[in-house]
Amino acid sequence: MGALMAGRLVDAGHKVTVWNRTRKELPGAQTASSPAEAVADADLVVTMLSDPAAVDEVARAALPGLRPGTVFVEMSTIGPEAVARLRDLLPESVRLVDAPVLGSLQPAAAGTLAVLAGGAPEDLARVRDVLTIFGTIREAGPLGAGAALKLAVMSASVSAQVMLAENLAYAEALELDRSVFLDTLSGTALAALVERLRPAIESGPPATGYSLGLAAKDLRLATEGPGAVQTVTSSARDRLAQAAGAGLGGQDITAIFTAPLEGPSPEAAAPAVLKINPPAVPATNGYYSHATRTGDLLFVSGQVALDEKGEVVGEGDMARQSEFILGNLERILEDQGSSFDRVLHVRTFLTDMSLLREYGDVRSRYFTGEPPASTTVEVSRLFQPGLLIEVEVVAAAG
Repeated sequence: MGALMAGRLVDAGHKVTVWNRTRKELPGAQTASSPAEAVADADLVVTMLSDPAAVDEVARAALPGLRPGTVFVEMSTIGPEAVARLRDLLPESVRLVDAPVLGSLQPAAAGTLAVLAGGAPEDLARVRDVLTIFGTIREAGPLGAGAALKLAVMSASVSAQVMLAENLAYAEALELDRSVFLDTLSGTALAALVERLRPAIESGPPATGYSLGLAAKDLRLATEGPGAVQTVTSSARDRLAQAAGAGLGGQDITAIFTAPLEGPSPEAAAPAVLKINPPAVPATNGYYSHATRTGDLLFVSGQVALDEKGEVVGEGDMARQSEFILGNLERILEDQGSSFDRVLHVRTFLTDMSLLREYGDVRSRYFTGEPPASTTVEVSRLFQPGLLIEVEVVAAAG
C-alpha cells in the first residue's frame, strides 16, 4: 500500500523520496539508502509499515535526518499507545499526525481510501491537501484518535467476517444449502456484508488485498492494553491466529472462509504448538522457525545479523549487528503481543568477549527496566563467517 500511495503523490506532482526495508524503485521518485536520507529534505514524512515495532525501528533510524518543522504522518495500523510512544521518540520540533486508513490495495491505487486522522487542528491543516490525494479524510480527534478509531472499526468489520465464516461452517454442518443460507442472510441487517463477501465465499479468496496475518495483528492490537475488553473480538483474533498458524497468513482475509473452523475444545481452539515466522523479519532458511509458542510461553530462535539475501549486516561491527538483532527480536516479540519487559531469559553467544561492552550499550536501549535472567558465553565461531553475535530469548506472550 505504501508504494501505491507514494505513486499517487508522484502523479500529483510532488517531489517524493522513498525508502523501503526491501529496496524498491518507484518510477518518478528518488530512492534513499536509509530512512535518515529519505527524510533529510522533507517537509512531510509518511510512514506505512506492518506493525508498531517496525514503525519504532524506522522512526529511530530516521531521527538524524528529521528537520525542525517537519510533519510526521504515521499511517500504519499500530494503535494509540504506539502513537504515544512515537510522539515521545520524535523531537518536539517535529509535528505528528496519526492517519491510518481503511481500504486495501485497489482503493490505495485509486485514491479512495478512508483516512482516519488524529492530531492538532493546525497540524491536520498542514497535511490535508496531501492526505486528500489518498482518499477522504475523517478527522477523528486529537493525536492518537485516528489510530484508536481504526482499531475500533477493524474490531467490528474483521470480527464480523470471522463470525460469518463460522456461521457458514455451522450451516453446512446442519446440511443446509449454502446458497439458501446466504440468500436468507441477504434479507437481514447483514445484507451488505454478505453480498460484498459472497464472491470470495463461493469462488475462494481473491489476490491478497488485506492479508489474514495483518488482520490477526490488528485484532491483537485491539484486544490488548488498558480497557480492551472485547470478548467477541478476542475469539475472532484467536480464529485468525489459528488460520495464520496453518499457513494462511499471507492470503487475503477472506481465506478465513476456507480455513478449517473446528469446535471449541482446547485442542481445536489452538494448536498445541504454534510455529511463528513474522513477515516483518527476514525469512529463515526453512530449517527452523523464528519462534515457537505454546500457551503464553514464547521461545525465540537465536537471531543473527543476516539480511533478506542471507548476507551479513555490519561485518566486523558489533554495535551494528547487535542493533539489527535486537530490532528483529523486537518485531518477533511485538508480533506475539510481547515486549522486552516480558522477556524471561536471554542467552547471548559472542565470538569475542572483549566486544561485550559494545553489545551491552545497544542492549541497554532495549532492556530498560529490571533485567531478565541472562546467560552470555563466548564461542569460537557462529554458523556463518562474519557473524559476531547470536541472541535468543524466552518470553511471556500476550
